[in-house]
Amino acid sequence: MKAASRPRPLAGPADAGAPDPERRADQRRRRARRGGHGGTGGPHLLLVTGLSGAGKTQAMKALEDLGFFCIDNLPPTFLPQLTQLRELTVDRGHRIAVAMDVRGRAMFADLFIALDQLQADGVPHQILFLDCADDVLVRRYSETRRRHPISEGHSLYEQIEAERRLLAEVRDRADLLVDTSHMSTHDLKARLGRMVLGRDVADALDVDVLSFGFKHGVPLDADLLFDVRFLPNPYYDPALRPLTGLDAPVVDHVLGQPEAAAYLDELQRLLERWIPLYAKAGKARLTVGIGCTGGQHRSVAIAEALARWLATRFEDVTAVHRDLPKARAAVAEAAERGGGPGG
Repeated sequence: MKAASRPRPLAGPADAGAPDPERRADQRRRRARRGGHGGTGGPHLLLVTGLSGAGKTQAMKALEDLGFFCIDNLPPTFLPQLTQLRELTVDRGHRIAVAMDVRGRAMFADLFIALDQLQADGVPHQILFLDCADDVLVRRYSETRRRHPISEGHSLYEQIEAERRLLAEVRDRADLLVDTSHMSTHDLKARLGRMVLGRDVADALDVDVLSFGFKHGVPLDADLLFDVRFLPNPYYDPALRPLTGLDAPVVDHVLGQPEAAAYLDELQRLLERWIPLYAKAGKARLTVGIGCTGGQHRSVAIAEALARWLATRFEDVTAVHRDLPKARAAVAEAAERGGGPGG
């Protein structure tokens, strides 16, 4: 996996408690900018079509993970207007993928008129056509027990052949052709990443390094969990108690321990080896949980150090400190009562 040209700034006190939706939206924007239009970045508008059962739904999910703004079943006449929407302009770093279902003959004339208009307007676009072997399509329809959208013919083979004839001209005009006959969902995502964006699918993986306090509960969205409660707790040093793992005195105290350095070294080697394999398996996001007692000192300092190191090797790394607001409130309350366990 390629090293990032510039590590992403890690979370500080102001955004330590940022809600998940805001964090996820920021990650989507960063993915879109990373694959932004220009140079070898690929098309601004990608039209996705193909045979029924060939995998349009899975392709759209994969493209969304790769940073595309995805729209399902947009009538062809709306294509030119879509590119004029201010919120979806190339200047805002958006890529648009539109899944098109053009089985009706009347739709074909609209589609080709819309494509000619895009060409005249100078809108960068490509057509992705998903194909599949007849036997595989028949098996997929048999497994899902869905009705084929083409009513012509009495058997599935006849209906698939009728759809092939109907889509022949669209297939001929396609810029990208993918045969999904022997592809898994992960294979399709990897293929689209290489074809459309010119990079390995592993580059699309978001890595969250999440600090937390065990006394507040284990994070349910964590994929990997690591416990740093074996390190000396800065909470019991009166000078460090009101501080957090974002403050230099606490960082020096935690990372100055020989055990902390050895632990970080082990984590770094483990994650550098296994994160690319998670990405190749099709995972879009990996959350690494680092836990201490209260989520205030040790886990925060270790999470920041680990995220900073990971950011030099992977493109999208974010440090998030789930329990800092709770820890600060607990410190204030404990100070009034005369003390208590912290993190």
